[in-house]
Amino acid sequence: MINNFGSSELEEITKFYKKAFDIFDAGRETPEIKVSFYPYVNINHTIRIRNGKILVRIAEILKSAPLQIQEALAIILVAKLLGKKTPQKARSTYRDYINSEEVQKRALANKREKGRKVLTKPKGKYYDLENIFGKLNLIYFNNSIPATTLSWSTRKTFRRLGHHDSAHNAIVISRSLDNKKVPKFVVEYVVYHEMLHIKHPTKHRNGRRYNHTPEFKHDEEKFMYFDEAEEWISNNGGFLKRSAKKRWF
Repeated sequence: MINNFGSSELEEITKFYKKAFDIFDAGRETPEIKVSFYPYVNINHTIRIRNGKILVRIAEILKSAPLQIQEALAIILVAKLLGKKTPQKARSTYRDYINSEEVQKRALANKREKGRKVLTKPKGKYYDLENIFGKLNLIYFNNSIPATTLSWSTRKTFRRLGHHDSAHNAIVISRSLDNKKVPKFVVEYVVYHEMLHIKHPTKHRNGRRYNHTPEFKHDEEKFMYFDEAEEWISNNGGFLKRSAKKRWF
């Protein structure tokens, strides 16, 4: 647990939580509240009740956050704990801050330093991700995409078929696609989509993140079997879901 934070600042932050309880649970005595900063890898925060006390853990990446952000977070966490609706102003204030380019850069650096990524080999039972990556890099990117760690996911998934992890310079593809019933152009399309995230990194504007920019979508449609791949994925959600429930080992 990280507690090397000025006591006066922690006291000020604790007051925000007491105030939030007064707002959402007026008329009831506020329990003892203990706030601390914790070295979470991601921007995570927790609030729970233990032995009649309220324990709050805030990601230490927010230690430098302005007090108005701490106040907004207090409102969000207390509302969540009590099952109340979070005021729009608090949500917007907090969201705009954590989605700012500065905070996202710090979060990425923190993930690179502390995060652990579980990866597998790129060669699956039916498809080799390294071969697919090399082919796509040559055809669509003129070999401009730098060397990237390629991996099949440790588990079969059906909602998320792939993701690019910029913190670990890795592309991970759902093991559900390593199946003889899945056309190769579908696997290639998912890999191509994740490669586009390298070419078109996330942009930050006015506190918002944009992962799929117009430029990204324009390039995505350049994939030779774009329509066919989209159609196959759309029509085979049930198959992928069933496949994900089967053990692969």
